[in-house]
Amino acid sequence: MSKSSTLVPEAIGQMALTVNGAPRRVPVGFTVSDLLASLELDARTVVIERNGTILRDRASLAMIELADGDSIEIVHFVGGG
Repeated sequence: MSKSSTLVPEAIGQMALTVNGAPRRVPVGFTVSDLLASLELDARTVVIERNGTILRDRASLAMIELADGDSIEIVHFVGGG
């Protein structure tokens, strides 16, 4: 197997995302909830935007599968006073 063929996401069961501007590879079938868990983030403390759309229903995050090429922005709530 040539090196170039090993870089094809579908060939290795992974897909390429952009998360907060940085490239990231995740397994095919990864959900938004899986992504948050891999980043050690609590869904209650962030706002998630997928391809320009804010994901408002936190209860559905475990059912939303990511797709190759998705652009994800995650914004953390910051308290202060």
